[in-house]
Amino acid sequence: MRRFIILLFVFPLAAFADITGKVLVVLDGDSIKVLDSHNNQYEVRLKGIDAPEKGQPYANKSRAYLTAMLAGKMVFIESNRYDRYGRVVGKIWVQPADCPTCGKTLDVNHAQILAGMAWWNRYYAKQQSASDRRRYESAEYSARAQKRGLWADPNPVLPYQWRKWKRQ
Repeated sequence: MRRFIILLFVFPLAAFADITGKVLVVLDGDSIKVLDSHNNQYEVRLKGIDAPEKGQPYANKSRAYLTAMLAGKMVFIESNRYDRYGRVVGKIWVQPADCPTCGKTLDVNHAQILAGMAWWNRYYAKQQSASDRRRYESAEYSARAQKRGLWADPNPVLPYQWRKWKRQ
């Protein structure tokens, strides 16, 4: 009985472990599929960002930008939860393309925002560290000011609003 109780407490912690694996496919501007060394596949939602939805302006550019950073590469995913669709929610780290001697030092989620390929997701801001909240918010302001990516559009529509309009 005691062993069973211990397993109940240990298993949930293991379920939210960080993941190292190879990117199999970029699904859209804020989600990917990864294969770890044990041949486990994970669908991963990038934490703290919201990219344009399929059919929405800049959706293809956002996905292409993420693909250029991640396709076929090894990544490290910091994760501590699943979303309601069963996807791992995490911060993705990869080796920068311009630094072959660096480790996985590029925060991909931040890079998507900085390039104007995604919004900082304010709705889930409390699930981020204070430093990530500041960095991601600053990246969005920078992309807006420079009119990078989706910010070149005079009236970019938040993916949340786009989904709401599509349902109506």
